[in-house]
Amino acid sequence: MKEFGYRRVSDVSGAVALLGAEPDARFLGGGTNLVDLMKAGVERPGLLIDVRELPLDRIEATDDGGLRIGATVTNSDLAADPEVRRRYPALAQAVLAGASGQLRNMATVGGNLLQRTRCGYFTDLTKPCNKRVPGSGCPAIKGEHRNHAILGASEHCAAVHPSDMGVALAAFDAVVSYETAHGPGELPLTEFYLPVGDTPHLETALPPGALITGITLPPAPVAALSRYRKVRERASYAFAIGSLAAALDVQDGVIREVRLAFGAVASRPWRAREAERVLAGGPASAEAFAAAADAELAAARVLPHNGFKVTLMRNLVVATLTELTEEAAR
Repeated sequence: MKEFGYRRVSDVSGAVALLGAEPDARFLGGGTNLVDLMKAGVERPGLLIDVRELPLDRIEATDDGGLRIGATVTNSDLAADPEVRRRYPALAQAVLAGASGQLRNMATVGGNLLQRTRCGYFTDLTKPCNKRVPGSGCPAIKGEHRNHAILGASEHCAAVHPSDMGVALAAFDAVVSYETAHGPGELPLTEFYLPVGDTPHLETALPPGALITGITLPPAPVAALSRYRKVRERASYAFAIGSLAAALDVQDGVIREVRLAFGAVASRPWRAREAERVLAGGPASAEAFAAAADAELAAARVLPHNGFKVTLMRNLVVATLTELTEEAAR
């Protein structure tokens, strides 16, 4: 591992200024992704700026009935928060599905959003990777790609975003707040991650030198009846091969509102807006759920070994929305 400096900061403006003065620096939260990549030689910062003591560790109600989650809130505290569990249960379920208890105790909300979209080729320095070395190629396209993207990928990269939390946040229209040397800013989560295109090494729309300060969840009554479902190849801690955040408001068998976001199918959490459009105002039936999933997945572009994800996601949509419909009828 490359030698690096370490600084601990206690105020946001000082953290931003320090990063601006040290272009080779990186912010450090829990380190559950960054430190692993440093050990592998993928990330080689000259300075780590520890932000865990910043006053960003609270979950608070907003004036309009939403929630604001500080960037240094740990994943464990987020999943255990009573208001998160009551108002946005799918978010709590997603966090609990995302990692082991030890990792959740360390990982921060801001760091979770910034974990790298990656696959085995990204972390293997003996192989080319456009995310690691732009223009070097993507060996996954013709190599091992069983868990790679079926939506929004390109010939330059087919890796999938690993966050479970991000999928639920996308479904609930979360907004990311950040601070730069020029002042504060905001980005909707659905615009936070950049399309792959021919620049897969550029992952987010954050301005240079920005520090994430928090996430705002707008009020969403539909989110009170929500679920996060994750399919993985083993029951213990593992990345998803397909996941779904779903929320449903049904009255007299008619869908008044629905939220859907897919995970492990694209380079970013995938808001399923076409499926939502097909379902809105229609019947809450298995046939309608399947038709909506098919409409969303019509854009899928599969590789030789990951086409099973289309069927998996279709079945996951039908099963989860059926479950929510039955619960709404009780």
